[in-house]
Order: sequence, then structure tokens, then C-alpha cells
Amino acid sequence: MFLTLLLVTLLVSALVSLLIARAFAQPVSAILKRLIADDIFAAWQRYMQFAILVVGISSGVRIYDLERYITPLGDKDAVALTLTTERWVLELYRTIIETLQGIAWMLLVFFLCSLVAYVVVRLAELKHGAGAAERQDARAGRQDGDAAR
Repeated sequence: MFLTLLLVTLLVSALVSLLIARAFAQPVSAILKRLIADDIFAAWQRYMQFAILVVGISSGVRIYDLERYITPLGDKDAVALTLTTERWVLELYRTIIETLQGIAWMLLVFFLCSLVAYVVVRLAELKHGAGAAERQDARAGRQDGDAAR
């Protein structure tokens, strides 16, 4: 019964992770396209999908919590928990919630880092754009001066 619970929690967390990876594929792709050069964009996108799956599955399958069903807790006379229908429902609910929670934290960190990177890129573009405009104005001024002579 324990192995069945372990397999079911693995499958549920993998399914939830796949759904979330698909749901966030387009937003993550748009952010990465804006921040990263074209030649390595696809690699980073695939890495993010992989990271969502790994974080989701590792968060959803809680091995130490599942050990309660095979190892007695407490003193020598303690008995391991039995898997009832209520416990199955509770474990599946915990699996879904923990999977979502792990992915949510990972995506929050990704989006915060992306926001900081976007600000840095935007400031660099503005600085580079302002410098180019000044150089162009200087060239135009020199050309006007040369024409007046």
C-alpha cells in the first residue's frame, strides 16, 4: 500500500508540474526573449521548464512525511499509521498543494530576478540611447559648422 501511495503522489505531482510548466511557458518565454540573446534563449527556456518539473516533483513527493506509514513514530509500542481512504485524500491534497507551493516560490524568485534584470537592461538601453543621441547631435553640429565656413 505504501508503494502505491508513493507512486500515486509521484504521478500527481508530475502531472501538476507539467500543467504548470505549460501554463507558464509563454510568460517565461516572453521574459527570456527580452532578456537573453537569441542563441541561448532556447536553452534557458528548456532549463526553466525542467526546473519547474524538478521543483514541483521534489516539493510534491514528501518522502519524510510518507515514512510515517512504514516506520512507527515514538516509543517501541507505537504502530505505523494505516492508510485509510481519509488519509489517501489528505495525502493527495497535500501533494497538490505542496507541488503548487514549491513551483510558486520558484517562479516568484525567477520573476523577481527577471524584473531586476529588465531594469538593468532598460537602464543600459536608455544610457546607450542617450549617448548615441548626443553623438548624433555633436555630428550634426560639426556638419553645420563645416557648412558655415
